[in-house]
Amino acid sequence: KKDAAVGDEILISLETKDFGRIAAQTAKHVIRQGIRDAERGQIMMEFQSKQQELVTAKVERIDPVTGNATLEIGKAEAILPKGEQVPGEEYTEGELIKVFIVDVRDTEKGPKAMISRTHPGLVKRLFETEVPEIYDGTVTIEAVSREAGARTKIAVHSKDPDVDAVGACIGTRGARVGNIVDELGGEKIDIIKWSDDTAAFVSSALAPADVISATMQPDTKACRVIVPDDQLSLAIGKEGQNARLAAKLTGCKIDIAPASQQQAEG
Repeated sequence: KKDAAVGDEILISLETKDFGRIAAQTAKHVIRQGIRDAERGQIMMEFQSKQQELVTAKVERIDPVTGNATLEIGKAEAILPKGEQVPGEEYTEGELIKVFIVDVRDTEKGPKAMISRTHPGLVKRLFETEVPEIYDGTVTIEAVSREAGARTKIAVHSKDPDVDAVGACIGTRGARVGNIVDELGGEKIDIIKWSDDTAAFVSSALAPADVISATMQPDTKACRVIVPDDQLSLAIGKEGQNARLAAKLTGCKIDIAPASQQQAEG
């Protein structure tokens, strides 16, 4: 083209019927690779937009050997490992389940979403879905500790003095928390009122046990808690679960003692 200038685009017609077999194969490969790259980018964007979010996935198949479940999320697939499944839960092909997207990684084999049913973030997102006060920011979730399939403790705080944070999460006749418990297959949920007073927070966190007194130990991140003798096993929980979850929730080491022991110590 005689009048071509730098920066111009020039269209050149190619007679594809004159291409040889190798050229045709190369063209086909390049086009396929371009489509794969575009799909990969699209899946990556879709996963990234849902990172740290709750999504509904369809169970495609379950590996009978490993127990891992392959799930369909939108147009993509993700693996729910056995270790990220709630103990005791069983899935069937075609079933819809909610999962939490923990992280998204770009691997050599394409985008990979790390998904979980045991992550504390799952409970947090379920509360945001069920409780309008959390969704609009009036009530905030300050901490969550969870042993999936057994018990979760969640600490909430209200920015509005006229709104009861715990009551909002429980709902009328327990409807809101009931929906979450159903979604988690009957997992027990303790809703705790958060406090910036660590001793008071620890006292609340040991629910459903009653606490007589809680005292922070000097120079340590530990709290000495006194409970009625008949509440000691309740405060500790089965295999120490209640105390363990309370310690995780508050970030504080908890030393629980019965009232009779305190009296004996004088």
